[in-house]
Amino acid sequence: MQLNTVIFDIDGLLIDSEPLWQEATAEVFEAYHIKLSNEQYLSSTGLRTKEFVEQWLAYFKIAETEVPKVAENIISVVLEKIKKNPIILPGVPYIFDFFHKKNFKIGLATSSPQALIDLVIELLQLEKYVQATASAEDLEFGKPNPQVYLNCAEKLNSSPFECICFEDSFNGMIAAKAARMKCVIVPNHAQLKEERWAAADLKLSSLQNFGELHFNLVNG
Repeated sequence: MQLNTVIFDIDGLLIDSEPLWQEATAEVFEAYHIKLSNEQYLSSTGLRTKEFVEQWLAYFKIAETEVPKVAENIISVVLEKIKKNPIILPGVPYIFDFFHKKNFKIGLATSSPQALIDLVIELLQLEKYVQATASAEDLEFGKPNPQVYLNCAEKLNSSPFECICFEDSFNGMIAAKAARMKCVIVPNHAQLKEERWAAADLKLSSLQNFGELHFNLVNG
């Protein structure tokens, strides 16, 4: 089955928001005397905010009743940080134009809340490209569960076998592959050489490196 749909993750792929999420987490966690190492933080990349907060509050023995407030505070701080300093990653305008010229249906599927999706579409001026979005925020399970990708494909009226996904996280890659979709992984530079990306159909160092040769390879 030939590809006709592309679905993008957002955080760490389209915008360099991961450092902002980490900053926001550190600021909010400080009130609870929680300080995560870089390794601890990265181990949770790709989880929904609520899942991330539940994991670390439980680890540091903070009452579960604090989870909703902490998660809401982190999201609020992140949105403000992105508004003030939206760092668009290399190749974003190019990759959307690439698939737009191929008449692909285009969607966004993320663990982040809808408020962030809407903000990113506005800041990156993606209104003319994006035809559907899906957030895993209120789903029973987030990534690596494939449901958010399946929901996005359904909104685009596409079969999973017609979809190619672009991801930057391990949980996102697993979600895309579990949805039976093609997956191009664009990891953080510090993680580029890790062997775990072998599950992806293609690994790139940047979105701007994706070209016709790569497309034909994945679409074969």
